[in-house]
Order: sequence, then C-alpha cells, then structure tokens
Amino acid sequence: MEIDSTIDVLLSSKGSDAWSIGPRATVFEAIQLMADKNVGALLVTEGGKLLGMLSERDYTRKVILKGKSSRETPVIDIISKEPVVASPRDKVVDCMRVMTQHRIRHLPVLDGGKIVGVISIGDLVNWTISTQSATIDQLQKYISGEYPG
Repeated sequence: MEIDSTIDVLLSSKGSDAWSIGPRATVFEAIQLMADKNVGALLVTEGGKLLGMLSERDYTRKVILKGKSSRETPVIDIISKEPVVASPRDKVVDCMRVMTQHRIRHLPVLDGGKIVGVISIGDLVNWTISTQSATIDQLQKYISGEYPG
C-alpha cells in the first residue's frame, strides 16, 4: 500500500462493484436500490454505456425540492450528465483533488470507455489513512532498529 498508488490498486483492494440502473427506471426504484446496496450514488447506464450519475444529492435537489414524485419521475430526468470520471491509472491523490474541485463524492472509473468500478471520497480517505498509518509504522520500525532494510 503506497501513498502514490493508482486507482486500479485501490479497486483491487476494495472491489470493483459498480451498481447501476437504467435511464427509464423511476427515481423511487433508484433510491430503493441505493438503500438496498448501502450506496450514495448509482451509475446510469444503457447497453453498457455510462449516461450519467444519480446521487442522493440529485434526488434531494431535483425531486424533493421541486415537488416531483419519485414514483413517477424517470431517472433520466434528474441525472448528472457527463460525469467526471477517473482512469484506473490515475493517482489516488489526483482523484481526491478532482472530487474536491468538482464537489462530488463518487467517481466512475472507466478504462477505454468500459466501466471498471466506482470510487467514493470515503474510499480515497480510507486509502490515504491506511497508507499513512503503514508509512508511520515503517518509520517507527526504522528508527527503533527493527526495520529489516
């Protein structure tokens, strides 16, 4: 585990599950799927192609606050189209910067247009904490003479 790791290393550790829903599903169905999978966002796909993202934020701002019905509104009407995406070769720190700049919490990971996973800001924070802890542990062992190098 290294501080300058790439997203493919993070995905191989956390898993590459990427929950998605079709554009014609209702918002209610999407929110139910998010609850069932305990996730805060879904990829919206059709034929394996990423059309956009649907997040809890989209739901609150584009359905609840507008007085729409989640049981009648199709997902396609409220998604964030043209989402910011990452590549498996992107660095963890670069993805954190992108997510902070764009004020997003979920980032689809695409490799040659193919969806290979989704990372959340929580995934990146956990990775960073783990790598920093490992580095601190290695430094403490080095200083105390326990380091085998």
